[in-house]
Amino acid sequence: MGKLSWSITAKHFVNCNCDYGCPCQFNALPTHRNCCAIVVWDIEDGYFGDVKLGGLRAINTYAWPGAVHEGNGALQTIIEERASKEQRLALNAVMQGQDAEPGQIMLAIYRAMCTTVHEPLFKPIELEINVEDRKARLRVPGLIDTEIEPILNPVTKAQHRARIDLPMGREYHLAEVASGRTRASGSVPLEFTNTHAHLLHNTMTSGGVAA
Repeated sequence: MGKLSWSITAKHFVNCNCDYGCPCQFNALPTHRNCCAIVVWDIEDGYFGDVKLGGLRAINTYAWPGAVHEGNGALQTIIEERASKEQRLALNAVMQGQDAEPGQIMLAIYRAMCTTVHEPLFKPIELEINVEDRKARLRVPGLIDTEIEPILNPVTKAQHRARIDLPMGREYHLAEVASGRTRASGSVPLEFTNTHAHLLHNTMTSGGVAA
């Protein structure tokens, strides 16, 4: 069977355990030497081969004992339970970067750096993402609780706005930076507060990141 092309256009956010800005975005080692993150997608339009993916939500949780490129990571995918059987299979493939051009997208790169891949979960996913306001709220009952908010000036409490521009990025080209907190249980437990987050709206395909 040959490769299947795929594409997802989505609002998307990440919350990891690094300080604001995340050294990993600049080819530096993570703040605390290890890397843990939650990656969330609210898909507006998409497909995997002939399977339509628009209107679905999906999450990956990751944990590496060191930097991502050092490997030995663990991955857990959570897919919205209302997806059909065909959509579940297709979306799980997308979340692992299946059939992607080698080295072109973060989903495939991250999967290659994980030696432990847990079976996907199918759960209700409560999700709101506002990229412009740098806010998001995620809840998977009994499993994940995440909140993303703007970074605040420590003196004036005014909102601080910063962006990361990566013209050759494997996840995005331009993202809004924010502050996040996540608590997740399950096979890949996570817990961090006031750590790096970024939000964006873009299209990721099996051939690379689209503008």
